[in-house]
Amino acid sequence: MAVRSMRDAGLHDETVLVRVDFNVPLDGETIRDDTRIRAALPTIQYLLDRDNAIILVSHLGRPKGKVDPKYSLQPIAKHLATLIEEPVIMAADVVGPDSQAKAKVLKAGEILLLENVRFEAGEEANDPALAKKLASLAEVFVNDAFGAAHRAHASTVGVASDLPAYAGDLMLAEIKALQRIVTAPRTGFVAIIGGAKVSDKIDVLTNLVPKVETLIIGGGMANTFLLAAGREVGTSLVERDATSLADEIVQAASSAGTKILLPTDAVVAPSIDAEAGAVVGVENIATDQAIFDIGPSSIATFCASISAATTIFWNGPMGVFERQPFAAGTEAIAQAVADADAFSLVGGGDSVAAVTAAGLEDRISHISTGGGASLEYVEGRELPGIVALEQAPS
Repeated sequence: MAVRSMRDAGLHDETVLVRVDFNVPLDGETIRDDTRIRAALPTIQYLLDRDNAIILVSHLGRPKGKVDPKYSLQPIAKHLATLIEEPVIMAADVVGPDSQAKAKVLKAGEILLLENVRFEAGEEANDPALAKKLASLAEVFVNDAFGAAHRAHASTVGVASDLPAYAGDLMLAEIKALQRIVTAPRTGFVAIIGGAKVSDKIDVLTNLVPKVETLIIGGGMANTFLLAAGREVGTSLVERDATSLADEIVQAASSAGTKILLPTDAVVAPSIDAEAGAVVGVENIATDQAIFDIGPSSIATFCASISAATTIFWNGPMGVFERQPFAAGTEAIAQAVADADAFSLVGGGDSVAAVTAAGLEDRISHISTGGGASLEYVEGRELPGIVALEQAPS
């Protein structure tokens, strides 16, 4: 069953509840990365242009069903107003007296942002009563929060059974791009998986192995593969109890005829605070050193594979790229993906941040805001938020 687009619904002069994903990193009230907010702008602008009144609902952080001022969406409302160049009315609650009063008088072309939906204990429990209260604020539901589509929550799943429900532009773009990844021809398909832990990404690795021609593994998780292969990894971040998982991936790749590329050299240092690192082969890691990035030989090998790809999926950095001495690997991968003549999808906050910092976002086919939802889609799981849209009334 297909997900229905808001653009096919003829929405005009209605009050529309829009689930967005404004779960952005904050330093106090300063937004460090507004990628997710910007990604929702096309949907918001489309609805504004058609004289709809818009009620935005989002989560931020993990306040665990209680009001916590540090997770307030107030800073988001201010920033959104500057981006959309329209006033954004902020509700003091989610479904309480203030939001109900403001929703009742909301006019065409106005935007109301509800307070953090996770201040409500019923949100993560997909409480039908909360879903009905949210639905009572509007006439139509548009879900544009792909990043929350893997959660069966009141604002992603429950509301979709109480209102005519449609997908926003971002939701559809994410589904289309990820569908292209999971159905891509195996020849020329390169997946680059980094980050800290094998255990966090074992399902996506297992699902990708038979579908890709080459699997590149970097970041902290590569250390576990190196340890499983009998290499010394010193004081590096490593999952010593996950070496069997790494072995299983290697064996599955061998059976499937999939090439696995692991680092052959690394940038090491005694601590993450070091002013510089030293390049050594992975067979020469000292016991008092830790791996913080891939080395130049690994960069050359990885980038050569990427340059020949026709489809690229990248999730996870090659090292501690936030620290300049250990940024070269991730920066090189970002440049290689941007330069490749391929359909490229980059997901995961760190990978997206690296691409954005390098000013390469316009050269990536699709920047995914999905995070865990993107990984679960690639793992082959059904996402509750998408299923709810498929089954929703129209």
